Amino acid sequence: MKEIKQIIKAYDTACVNGQQTALATVVHVEGASYRGPGARMLVNEDGTLTGAISGGCLEGDALRKALMAIVEKRPLLATYDTSDEGDAIFGIGLGCNGIIRVLIEPIDPADSDNAIELLKEATRIRKACLIATFFSLHDKWNPLQGTHLLIRPDKTRFESGKLPVSMEVLQHDFERSFEYGSTRFVNYGTADSTAPNTSLTAIYEYLQPAISLVIAGAGNDIFPLVTMADILGWEVTLIDGRPSHANESRFPSCRIVVSDAGQALDNLTLDDRTAVVLITHNYNYDKDLLGILLKKDQLPYIGMLGPKKKKESMLTALQEVDCFWDEHALDRLYSPVGLDIGAETSEEIALSVIAEIKTVFARRQGASLRSYSGKIHDRNERIINAATKAFLEQ
Repeated sequence: MKEIKQIIKAYDTACVNGQQTALATVVHVEGASYRGPGARMLVNEDGTLTGAISGGCLEGDALRKALMAIVEKRPLLATYDTSDEGDAIFGIGLGCNGIIRVLIEPIDPADSDNAIELLKEATRIRKACLIATFFSLHDKWNPLQGTHLLIRPDKTRFESGKLPVSMEVLQHDFERSFEYGSTRFVNYGTADSTAPNTSLTAIYEYLQPAISLVIAGAGNDIFPLVTMADILGWEVTLIDGRPSHANESRFPSCRIVVSDAGQALDNLTLDDRTAVVLITHNYNYDKDLLGILLKKDQLPYIGMLGPKKKKESMLTALQEVDCFWDEHALDRLYSPVGLDIGAETSEEIALSVIAEIKTVFARRQGASLRSYSGKIHDRNERIINAATKAFLEQ
């Protein structure tokens, strides 16, 4: 989500400066690639790039094609075959050994429903959504291809121009995408067998809100944790009872809540994309917060600094004052907090905590990649491989 927000900011700046832009989106991958489907890059007419569609190998050619699409005022599908080892540009040099398809669409600021406006809607509220982008394998200049639809689970939808496929046909596919909670590919053939070039494929990209990190504590050891979370584009909130520690001069990029433990969470949204870390070094403050957090079923991650003895002492104390929680609540409590990387300094501890949170939200085990038997570039193997197989069989 951070990359999308950066693209939106760059687009708004380009509009103010009267510059034309194009949006490049990785829409399909066969084999391995540095970036997966959904990676985006904004291209300004002056050559400025925001975001990335590869490790740097495709950007130059994508820039050239984007400027062409801006001049032509129509979308373009670019295909890069990095599996050709005889190609010095896209073969051995890239080292990914796959086929990458990138849709490049010029953005018209006069169109209030253009692709960037759909991205703005995706970031407006903390709700999951699907963005549907259509492309044609057979006609790289097909005028119907592009980012055309954003839809939420409550069926609220935002459309960019005329949909190339009817909503009645799309209904089943976006319902399945929400059900799976993952990105999917769907091929829409044409009823006219004499016009195969009119067939389109859609990538239903499943977008979730940025991770919200709530940190209880505003001591000096928090700075590395805040910095790393900010680099990742996470939304950071600090809560503490000490205004001398929790203030905007010390933490200008964070939302600040100065309160006692009992009211600190009252005005915060704690959803299934929120992680809370207790690191105040104040036993009673952490204990009171922990008692409240264990009752919030939707919260997937509660981390607490300190040894196991501290955790057990707090849990016992909470039960003694009739504070109880459901049987699965402790599965969400990570204490001692962080992955075992031998962390000692505040920077190393922050890295350990950030890595554990990322692992939990990605539903991974945090193991070394060298022990992984599959291809490391298949980051979403269930999504990409299965979807590609189904796509090619259609």
